[in-house]
Amino acid sequence: MGVVIAIDAGTTGVRSRVVRASGPSELSSYREFTQFFPRPGWVEHDAEEIWQAVLVTLQEVIGQLSEPISAIGITNQRETVVAWSRKSGAPYGSAIVWQDRRTADRCEQLTNHLTTVRQQTGLVLDPYFSGTKFEWLIRNREIKVDDDLCLGTIDAWLIFKLSGHKSFVTDVTNASRTMLFDINKICWSEELCELLNVPIKNLPTVLPSSSRFGLTVKHGALPDSIPISGVAGDQQAALFGQACFTTGATKNTYGTGSFVLMNVGTKCPEPQNGILTTVAWQIESQKPVYALEGAIFVTGAAIQWLRDGLNIIDHAREIGPLAQSVADSGGVVLVPAFTGLGSPWWDPYARGSIFGITRGTTRAHIARATIESIVFQTRDVVESMSAASGVEIKDLRVDGGAAVVDFMLQLQADHLNCTVLRPKQLETTAMGAAFLAGLCEKVWNSTDEISAAWQLDQKFEPKSAALGYEAWHTAIQRSMNWIN
Repeated sequence: MGVVIAIDAGTTGVRSRVVRASGPSELSSYREFTQFFPRPGWVEHDAEEIWQAVLVTLQEVIGQLSEPISAIGITNQRETVVAWSRKSGAPYGSAIVWQDRRTADRCEQLTNHLTTVRQQTGLVLDPYFSGTKFEWLIRNREIKVDDDLCLGTIDAWLIFKLSGHKSFVTDVTNASRTMLFDINKICWSEELCELLNVPIKNLPTVLPSSSRFGLTVKHGALPDSIPISGVAGDQQAALFGQACFTTGATKNTYGTGSFVLMNVGTKCPEPQNGILTTVAWQIESQKPVYALEGAIFVTGAAIQWLRDGLNIIDHAREIGPLAQSVADSGGVVLVPAFTGLGSPWWDPYARGSIFGITRGTTRAHIARATIESIVFQTRDVVESMSAASGVEIKDLRVDGGAAVVDFMLQLQADHLNCTVLRPKQLETTAMGAAFLAGLCEKVWNSTDEISAAWQLDQKFEPKSAALGYEAWHTAIQRSMNWIN
């Protein structure tokens, strides 16, 4: 039996990981890539640099393999957009990242169309999503709209490059994040494409998440004709990798941002205030599965900011012990709205704020307030999601880099008053991509086999009274609409 290689093209770096039928391997390779901030609120990536990072990590992993490769799965930062030439394969300038706020005013202009957007896409009018970014690229880079133009998210860009420019495709999960895709009909919306001046002919073909997207061409150690058989946006991949296959199963990924997703089954729900509806995944020849989602823009990135921006810590791992060194935050509340607020507030004009500072405030208080901001934002989303769905979650499965912080997960259990479950394998985005690809190529025969592979690392039960939440909401209100 061959292995599956999962390419996890995240917001700050790319990891290629080997996954065997028996589970994940230690064999992986990681490369960071550059973050560009050309103006306040703007975030960009170099799509060619991301592609090179994919090639380097694949070379390093494949060079150590003795088994054949059965399939490649791809999971990616969602909503980040690239425009490129089909003929040359060269991008038209930088990619615009999901965190970017440059189209906030354009979203404001479209307010009269909110009902249509909500009904067709399950999303809200926010610069977070891809549609207004595509429109901005075409208008502001003077890109010629002809048959040579490709407009896609990072998954489509990588499949195009891996296949030697043969496959211009995406999957339903990434398409559902563009604000151009009808999640009820499972196709591009002509009405929304026309509204946002995005030519539908230049968008990729949409396929189920577990299906054949194309075959590789030889790139160094990467051989010809390896099937690319699983693709999903990172948060949907994490939901799949966490084996959340039953209705009501919920996960939270604590990454650069945090994303809470709840499986709501194969019937697309009506739009809910403050919460997104999205396609969770689709297996070939089956109905799509839907999810409710709460998107929190900044969580782990706030810890990076303490390290790189304020130099309060030298390493991210220091955040837990430093936060625990004080009994509470000393009245300090940090709202990490560095790029606006996502669910359930959806305010692109909010900005980061720290309240309650006194002469007695120390770096430990700020560290604790940062941890609490992650917990509070997750509570906001889960409570909104439960109110919208009528489902009280029984437990929350967690993953992502910050999920190693036991202190944070215990606070989360206290504030949600439910069990928090951390699996042994925290890289569930990569696992989800691998599982989707492996299902297509019969490395795994069913989701039951995948569920059996999920293993618990630690369980966190509610213990203490949850404090500080009222002050958090006061701080949220004062940070909103800041740049207006």
